[in-house]
Amino acid sequence: MTFILTAVLVLGATGLILGLVLYAVSRKFKVEEDPRVGQITELLPGANCGGCGFPGCAAFAAACVKADSMEGLKCSACKSEVMQQIAAITGHAVEVGVEKVAVVRCAGSCANRPGLRIYDGARSCAAAALMNGGATGCFFGCLGCGDCVKACKFEAIQMDPETGLPVVDQDKCTACGACVKACPRMIIELRNKNKLDRRVYVSCVNKDKGPVAKKACEVGCIGCGKCVKACPFEAITLENNLAYIDFEKCRLCRKCVDECPQHSITAVNFPPKKVVEPQPQVEAPVADAAPQETESTENK
Repeated sequence: MTFILTAVLVLGATGLILGLVLYAVSRKFKVEEDPRVGQITELLPGANCGGCGFPGCAAFAAACVKADSMEGLKCSACKSEVMQQIAAITGHAVEVGVEKVAVVRCAGSCANRPGLRIYDGARSCAAAALMNGGATGCFFGCLGCGDCVKACKFEAIQMDPETGLPVVDQDKCTACGACVKACPRMIIELRNKNKLDRRVYVSCVNKDKGPVAKKACEVGCIGCGKCVKACPFEAITLENNLAYIDFEKCRLCRKCVDECPQHSITAVNFPPKKVVEPQPQVEAPVADAAPQETESTENK
């Protein structure tokens, strides 16, 4: 009995001493957190998507508080009103940037890009890219395994079962860039939303020569350069057999769309163009020459 009591007392004393030591250490190394960090964290979506460049929303909030200005600090998932509130908490001004949206630069649907082989590996774009390049003859386009869907924290991108391509919901997309990083083929790009959410872009990233690209996909860019010549704003460049539209220079005139023989250029949220029907030509009446002939006969 004495032995048990002694063990209990020793263990109790040891626990008490260790508790006091831990308390002293916690008091000595206690880190005071700025209350503004918590206020900013409550305003953030809490998705921890990493679009801001920080590992999570709490880290972004701490960076906002410590920074001398809001330059370079932007939560892509927050609207401009929320960023204004965050700026008010920190006491700094914030610049309202241009809203962006994710764009899938591949039109290689099941109909346009027929399958040549069966991919029976892991259901992952990253794995398919390392194995045999997917099931089609295009080694640049979408692999269709949905890594971008898994990466999106806002359910803004889904796979279309008919086309086999990802579709972005522009109302849900926050331009966090998670899908861009997840795509091994780099077919997803963040582009300006522009007025009325209108966009013009080349739906192809194939850098093969024209005949090879056309054989792999019916709507693949063949690098003919007709769109470059048609653009009056010098917004289109041609490099490595592939055309690219600079969204900063593009004025959405859509002249390139009409010139593309492959229909590789996509125009989003535009009204249909008006078809101008040719006016029927009215033939001029032919003068009657009979009276002149009669007069000449009488004179004879």
